[in-house]
Amino acid sequence: MKNTFFALVALIATTTLTFAQDAKTSGAAFKFETETLDYGTIDNGADGNRVFKFTNSGTEPLIISNAKGSCGCTTPEWPKEPIAPGASAEIKVHYDTKRTGNFTKTVTLTSNAVESTKVLTIKGNVNAPAHDPNDGTDHSGHNH
Repeated sequence: MKNTFFALVALIATTTLTFAQDAKTSGAAFKFETETLDYGTIDNGADGNRVFKFTNSGTEPLIISNAKGSCGCTTPEWPKEPIAPGASAEIKVHYDTKRTGNFTKTVTLTSNAVESTKVLTIKGNVNAPAHDPNDGTDHSGHNH
């Protein structure tokens, strides 16, 4: 009976240790706070800068070799130096807010992480430019 009990305890301990080791990915790995940033509805020409925060949740330094926006209106900046295991960093993204309407754009990261390609998403809606009542144009439809 004691041998069965000790065998069971040993099995549980081994299983627990295995799961604990699996919690930290072997190699480099991204752990983002969020992989989608929603700008919401913003004014035309508003600040288009946003930040994706992440941690290297792996066991090896994380090296991002490239970050590419899905179009010319989305410009990413990324750390060029290796990110140590457990360290945090940021991917900065600029969206051209002079483009009116709904948008959904992506930034594709290429790295040495276990998941070597990671796609981040930005989305939102940019209002049409506000009409300047002092621009001298009569939009009332009346001739003066």
